[in-house]
Amino acid sequence: MILLKDILYKVGIEAVLGTTAVAVNAIHFDSRQVVLNAIFVAIRGTVVDGHEYIYKAVDNGAVAIICEELPEIMVNGVTYVQVADSHSALAHMAANYYENPSANLKLVGVTGTNGKTTIATLLYQMFEKAGYKVGLLSTVNIMVANKEFKATHTTPDSLTINKYLKLMNDEGVEYCFMEVSSHGIDQKRTEGLVFAGGIFTNLTHDHLDYHKTFAAYRDVKKSFFDHLPKDAFALVNTDDKNGVVMLQNTKAIKKTYALKTYADYTAKILENQFSGLLLKVDDQEVWTRLIGDFNAYNLLAIYATADLLGLEKMESLRLLSQLESVSGRFQYLVSDTKITAVVDYAHTPDALKNVLETINNIRTKNESLITVVGCGGDRDAAKRPVMAAIAADKSDKVIFTSDNPRSEDPQQIIEQMEAGVDGVSFKKTLSILDRKQAIKTACQMAAANDIILIAGKGHETYQEIKGVRTEFDDYKVVEELLKKLEK
Repeated sequence: MILLKDILYKVGIEAVLGTTAVAVNAIHFDSRQVVLNAIFVAIRGTVVDGHEYIYKAVDNGAVAIICEELPEIMVNGVTYVQVADSHSALAHMAANYYENPSANLKLVGVTGTNGKTTIATLLYQMFEKAGYKVGLLSTVNIMVANKEFKATHTTPDSLTINKYLKLMNDEGVEYCFMEVSSHGIDQKRTEGLVFAGGIFTNLTHDHLDYHKTFAAYRDVKKSFFDHLPKDAFALVNTDDKNGVVMLQNTKAIKKTYALKTYADYTAKILENQFSGLLLKVDDQEVWTRLIGDFNAYNLLAIYATADLLGLEKMESLRLLSQLESVSGRFQYLVSDTKITAVVDYAHTPDALKNVLETINNIRTKNESLITVVGCGGDRDAAKRPVMAAIAADKSDKVIFTSDNPRSEDPQQIIEQMEAGVDGVSFKKTLSILDRKQAIKTACQMAAANDIILIAGKGHETYQEIKGVRTEFDDYKVVEELLKKLEK
């Protein structure tokens, strides 16, 4: 047990009713999880306001309530702490409750629209290969040394983050690499964490359903760098004009990387093939197994980060050549009938454009490029026609299909996509609602040496329709369908 007063350090308190010398045994922001002697933090969410469940939390045994607005009726024996911001309070309380675990390792956050998962995961791979105990908090999974846990969000809630960081402390982890999403920053999930460094990849159209404007989206990302400590590093991609914006108010050590402009860390693409990339980094040639210009940026960020964390440069280059692609990130297979299938998580206009341009730069143009793509439901609808236009422009044939429609009508999502395609390009498009049937059709349309891109879901192993998740793995589906065609 720990006293409430011991975990209120750095919390912006406005009023206290009751004693803070009360013993507590857990912190929750979901009233259903509250047990005897727990703290309930009332969070105002995008859909649900936790303040409506304060009485329920008290009924379940909460001994302390943290809230922005005090309830009309106070229950004797319960301590009420009014705070300026419940999200911020939860973050600091979580860090205090788990004994500030981020201070006991080198935590590096990766933010930007694209590349977060690849950079964080490959940094985990690299430092593990270098002999260190490493942690990872990513969209795909959570790793504590070599133990794997399931991930549910790009950036988990504050309690989950600190719980796993404490586990990392217990396992002797020295470095942790973490994806930092705009939602996570905006909802203060990363407050109270001690970062050794931050990486900015790029900024393109995404999450405008949440942030409303591109400027707001950019400024949320920037706030992450604004709060880095002065002994941390801020590494940004200056080929993206927003890179310099991220550095404007940071106290951290400013470092840059780029392929096209002057920067502290630069690289040049010498060869780009389906078998990999040949890069020139710091005047040294290195062959890597990853593919595409976007991965050249990712690899350069990884190299720069390793250098800033003290890894010897030649050792970093050697390890770069051993890194393997992340699940659902330009994952490809070649069938016995010489059809190449690429599965990629590309779910933003820029990511889709990057993947298609990468394929088009590698291919001979004597073959067809068939793209299967959809857009997720209950997410930014403005990008749907844009993604469809990109797919139609940069592919020979396109099949629009369902992604994760969630609560939306998948047919309406497809119609919104179709609206972005001009009359000439529309002739090379098809719309097939069922995702498996769409992939099957692409396989049947493909001839020897043709390329099929299946975009949008990448590493995901499910499809969500009307609140129900069913098993669906793009890579397994296309692998199975191509094998059937070979017989």
